[in-house]
Amino acid sequence: MPDPTKRVLLAAPRGYCAGVDRAVVTVEKALDLYGPPVYVRKQIVHNKHVVTTLEQRGAVFVDETDEVPEGATVIFSAHGVAPVVHDEARALGLRTIDATCPLVTKVHREAVRFADGDYDILLIGHDGHEEVVGTSGEAPEHIQLVDGPDDVANVTVRDPEKVVWLSQTTLSVDETMETVRRLRERFPSLQDPPSDDICYATQNRQLAVKEMAAECDLMLVVGSRNSSNSVRLVEVALEHGTRAGHLVDYAEEIDEAWLDGVSTVGVTSGASVPEILVRGVLDYLGDRGFADVRPVVAAEESLMFALPNEIRRDLKAAGLSDKMRHDGSFAGAGSLH
Repeated sequence: MPDPTKRVLLAAPRGYCAGVDRAVVTVEKALDLYGPPVYVRKQIVHNKHVVTTLEQRGAVFVDETDEVPEGATVIFSAHGVAPVVHDEARALGLRTIDATCPLVTKVHREAVRFADGDYDILLIGHDGHEEVVGTSGEAPEHIQLVDGPDDVANVTVRDPEKVVWLSQTTLSVDETMETVRRLRERFPSLQDPPSDDICYATQNRQLAVKEMAAECDLMLVVGSRNSSNSVRLVEVALEHGTRAGHLVDYAEEIDEAWLDGVSTVGVTSGASVPEILVRGVLDYLGDRGFADVRPVVAAEESLMFALPNEIRRDLKAAGLSDKMRHDGSFAGAGSLH
C-alpha cells in the first residue's frame, strides 16, 4: 500500500542525451541495413544494458580496431577516437561509421585549432577515459591532461601567455570550474574554450540533482560504473545535501536496507541510460510504499542530432528511413516527466 510519508522525487531531464540516442540508433540501423555481425570499437555508450541488448541483436564489441575482420563494418563509439584509429581502419579496409557525439567532435576541432596556433592545451578530464584518449590523440604534443583540481600543481607549460583549457564533456561542472580557477591562479592569461565543453545534458542532469538533493534522504542514480556522467551524479547529490547515494544498473541491485528510515528518495539516471531501467527502479520503490512520484524539472531538452553521414547515405540508397527511432528496449525518457 502507498505510504503517505514516503515519496520519490524524479529528476527531469534524465537518461538519454542526443549524442547517446544517435549512437545507439546508429548501431540499430546498421544491424537492420547490413545484418549481423556489425562491429563496434569499445562500448557504443557506457551502459551495461544497452551493450547487452545490442549484443543480442548481433553487435560485436571489440577493444581495438585490429580485432575487426578485414573489410567488415565497424562503428566508432560516441566517445570519439584519435586520428590514428581512423588510419588503422583504412589500412584494414574497414567500412567505418563514426558515431562520435557531435559535442565531442567540437572539442576535437578546438584541440586541432589551438594546436595549430601552437598553444599548450590543458585538457581537464579523467586519465584513461575513452573521450580523453580520443581528444588527446588529435594533438598529443600540445595536450596535457589535468585530472581535477589537485592535479593543477603538476602542470608545466612552455609559454604562460599561450595556454587554453578544454574539458571532457561529462565532468562535474563544479569540480571543473574549481580546476579552471586554480589553473587561472597559476596562469592568469589562460584562455577559455570558444564555448562550454561540458555538454548540455551533463549540466542539466546535474542541475536537477542539485535542486532536489537537499530534500532527499537517499539518491538512486541509474547508470553503469564506467559511465563518468552517472558517477558524477552521485557525487553531486552527496555534495548538495543528500544523506546517501548509490549507483545501480538495475533495480535488483538496490539493497532494501538502504530504505531504512528514508522518507524521500531521489531518482535520476545518467545520459546513457534507457528509461526502461528507471521504470524498474520506480516499480521497485512503489512496491515498498514509495508510490508518490513527483517530478523535479530543471530544464527542457529538445536537441536531436542527425545520424552519421555514412549510414544516412546507405539507408537512403536502400530506400530505408533515417529517422531517429527506438524499439521498446530503449524507451525514451519523456513519458514520466
